[in-house]
This record gives sequence, structure tokens and C-alpha cells, in this order.
Amino acid sequence: MSLPKVAFIGTGGTIASLGRGPLDIQDYGVAGNVMHADEILAHWPQTALVADVIPVRYRNIPSTAIGYDDWRALAALCGQVVADHPDVAGIVIGHGTATLEETAWFLNLTLKVSVPVVVVGAQRPSSALSSDAGMNLVNAIRVAASPEARGMGVLVLLNDEIQAAREVTKTATLRMQTFRSPDFGVLGHADGDAIAFYRRPLRRCAPDTVFDVAGLDTPPRVDIAYAYAGCDGAAVRAFVAAGAKGIISAGFAPGGTSPAETAALKDAAGQGVIVVQSTRAGSGRVFRGTRHRENGFLVADNLNPQKARILLSLALTRTSDPDAIAEMFALY
Repeated sequence: MSLPKVAFIGTGGTIASLGRGPLDIQDYGVAGNVMHADEILAHWPQTALVADVIPVRYRNIPSTAIGYDDWRALAALCGQVVADHPDVAGIVIGHGTATLEETAWFLNLTLKVSVPVVVVGAQRPSSALSSDAGMNLVNAIRVAASPEARGMGVLVLLNDEIQAAREVTKTATLRMQTFRSPDFGVLGHADGDAIAFYRRPLRRCAPDTVFDVAGLDTPPRVDIAYAYAGCDGAAVRAFVAAGAKGIISAGFAPGGTSPAETAALKDAAGQGVIVVQSTRAGSGRVFRGTRHRENGFLVADNLNPQKARILLSLALTRTSDPDAIAEMFALY
């Protein structure tokens, strides 16, 4: 029986890195030895046991340097891969873990391909003793090739766990089980004998979204204001002065800020800036109470601040009406 065809796009990151020795599991970045997609597949030939993998070179870039231009380029590249290979079963994107969840979420909102797309990373470089890179990559390929993965939007695979792009976040700096989905947990597992799913995401996801960034050179500016005891609103005023069209407030749990910060945010909303209240807590919904409504603030539902920022920026490409944007936060 022939193996499924899966495309692998490499963007760098820990999964693509080779350190100075098998015990170099933290400072490997200074070696500057980062493999491209074809080189990663050659380093991990076991990938050929589960699929006919097509390497697709993008460019190697630290995930701390990835932003909108790369996101738009990756979305276009996924479309090109499907056009060039109509029989491809799925796509895997190798990525550094620092912004992996943000790339996955952006693609979940903007991709126009129907095949599964799985974003994969690693906590230890490919040269390390007990690296997770090889198994993560093999399992991501297996998930991308799985018919059951269709219709779930963009997925994230690390540590044998299959997560939804909307829900997953990095929760620890060094631990192997760093990617978690607070409140809801995993969608399933990549076990040795099977790809086992146990639930499906309910929110709207790619390719069934209204967002199209193909011709968008620069998205509306959206910034994040992080709440802390005694914050005085200076960051909010600076964001408005810099031209922010939206501000995400990473507020205290369950969703609020200091009096001075609230006043600055209310003033921003009065100037036409869309203010969305999120929380720095890491999980849980933000309720749109009376004070939020009176101040003109929307709420992020249970999206963390970095993901709320992406959705608000994309929403602003479609409308500046607060009620319509509120509906998008409820839909996506």
C-alpha cells in the first residue's frame, strides 16, 4: 500500500537546530547551525516510514522574529503547495516554540486550504540526547495525513498531544509538556498504534473564515497593554500616539485594570480605538459586565492576549463596528 503524501515546510526553530553536542539542550542557538526542511528530513529518515514527505524550503528564522509578513507568506505557501500537489494529504510546518501558538492561530483564521495543517516544534534541538524533535515530526506527519484531522482547523503537535490552534499555549520555558490547552485539554493523542481523537473544536476555523490577507501589505496596528499593580496608563497612551487601531488589555483576572489604566483605555475607546478586555490569568472567560459596556470595551472571551491581538487585527481588516467585532470574538 502506498504511503500518503505530506508536505513539510521548515521555518527554523529548535526542531531545526543542531547544538554543539548531545548535552547542549539550552544554549544551542549560538552555534548557528539550523537545518532547512530537506536537511531535517535527512536527519530524521524515520519520517519516510509514515509518509511520502515533500520538503518545502521557506527560510530559517528564529520564531521570536516571526510576524505578519511571514504569516502571510506561509499562508500563501500552503496554498501553493496544494495547487502544486493536488494529491497532498496534509501539510506540516516546523516552527520555533516561542511564537508557535500565534502562527498556528493566524493560519487557523486565514488559510484557504482544506487539507489538515499541523504546526510542530521541539523543546530540545535535533542534536540533543533524548531530543523530542524526531518523534514530534513523525507524529505531526501522521496527524497531517489522518483523514480524521480534516475540518479541525490548524492543529499543533508536541509531546504526542494534538491541540487546537485556538486553545493551545506555551506554559513552561523548558519542560517537554509545555504546550497545554487550559480549561479544555487535548483533542487527542498520537499514539504508537493510532492517531486517536476524542473531541473536535466548535469555533469557526480555516478554511471557513471571512479573513483574506493575500493582498494586505500591512494589518491594522493592535497592541497589548499588560496590567500590573499601580499601572498608570502610560503604555496605553503611547500605543494610541503610535497609531494603534486596537488595544488588547491583558488585565487582572477576571478582567479589569487599575483605575488609571481603565481611564486611559476609556479615553482610547472614546477616540475610536477598539479596546478588548482579556486577562493575564492564562485561562477562563472575560465577562462583559456593566462597566465594560459603559466604557466601550469589548471582551476577548477566553482568548489569551496574544491571540486576541491577532483576531482583533484581522477583524479590523473587515470592519470597525464594535458590535460586528464582538460577534467575531463570539464566532472564532
